[in-house]
Amino acid sequence: MLGGIGPTELIIVLFIVLILFGAGKLPEIGGALGKGIRNFKKATKEADEIDITPTVKEIPEEGAAAKKNEKK
Repeated sequence: MLGGIGPTELIIVLFIVLILFGAGKLPEIGGALGKGIRNFKKATKEADEIDITPTVKEIPEEGAAAKKNEKK
């Protein structure tokens, strides 16, 4: 099966996880794991297009910097 893990070992592991986390937390853990896998697959398929050009709001004005220095 999965790298030497048979059905018996898989049942034992699932039983231990059930004991550690409880039956109430298992759906939450499964949902979080599924979302993580989905986001990972989405991130690997998307192109690496990150726009790093600054916008007008991000560029400091020279006048504003000069006024700050004058006040000090």
